[in-house]
Amino acid sequence: MNNKSAGRAVPNEDSWPGVSVILPILNEEKDLTVAVQKILRQEYAGPFEIVLAVGPSQDRTMEIANEIAAVDDRINVVENPSGATPAGLNIAIAAAKYDVLVRVDGHSVIPDGYIAAAVRILQDSGAANAGGMMIPQGTCPFSEAVARAMSSRLGIGPAPIHTGGKAGPADTVYLGVFQRSALERIDGFDERFARAQDWELNYRLRKAGELVWFDPSLRVGYHPRRSIKALAKQFFRTGRWRRHVIRAYPETAGLRYLAPPIAVVGLTIGTVAGVIGAFSTGILQWLNLGWLAPFGYTILVVGGSAAASKGLSRKAKIRLPAVITTMHLAWGTGFLLPARRDRP
Repeated sequence: MNNKSAGRAVPNEDSWPGVSVILPILNEEKDLTVAVQKILRQEYAGPFEIVLAVGPSQDRTMEIANEIAAVDDRINVVENPSGATPAGLNIAIAAAKYDVLVRVDGHSVIPDGYIAAAVRILQDSGAANAGGMMIPQGTCPFSEAVARAMSSRLGIGPAPIHTGGKAGPADTVYLGVFQRSALERIDGFDERFARAQDWELNYRLRKAGELVWFDPSLRVGYHPRRSIKALAKQFFRTGRWRRHVIRAYPETAGLRYLAPPIAVVGLTIGTVAGVIGAFSTGILQWLNLGWLAPFGYTILVVGGSAAASKGLSRKAKIRLPAVITTMHLAWGTGFLLPARRDRP
């Protein structure tokens, strides 16, 4: 426990603080009403509100937000002119009435009792931010395979928010329930980071001496991508923004983040060498050893997929190796080839 956290007052068992649930919203016409209804159905003894920071959407999102706010005074709609997630979060925080902030995304599915449980864990731990796991929930064979890959060490790495672990201090958590005062001390979300803003914010919280607390009992559903094209695009952008984070904080460049680009470089060099060796004679034939890189990677992915596929349908099992490969290579390529327009 750090000094700042230890000095923070913890409400007693009968006291529930006011809660502001903050959502950055963009192009959520289909899901917004249901998402808000699920939040309103949460059983929470204290006062709470919902703050929707709505970006310039291409559909009826703003109209729907205003309609649902007109029939429930617990809903507050604010505009997010840029549409960027970190800007929307900061705008929602500024508009929020209460001192405990619960972050929810438009595609997240919070279970019954989530807010009460998260607030209690925040109080008991004395943390600046408390959160748990992202639980991917597939709805078709492909997205089921993505969900399994995003919950396995081979697919996504060993981060507790994906694979679980014991309750305790952590580098980051999924979404999160925040002490407003802690966010204000570090000036909120860094709007330079269109992605990876959660990790970056939690890193600054920890650098400031605050506690980020992980609890695996806080499990939030997530709907993964439903096509290989959408999955590749998502992970390419994630890899690109991880490079931006490492550029800003070089000390965070661990093996977990460098493994995908190393794999891309190794597979590319090995394949090129193998092709050259296959069409060469004499001393250059040793380049055929380059085929060991793609061959070894294929064995790793196929074998690892078989081990991780228990309980999946046959169609999802067949798709799992391609899903894992797409995640690795898209992430690594994005890291190596950042697009200019996305630089922070």
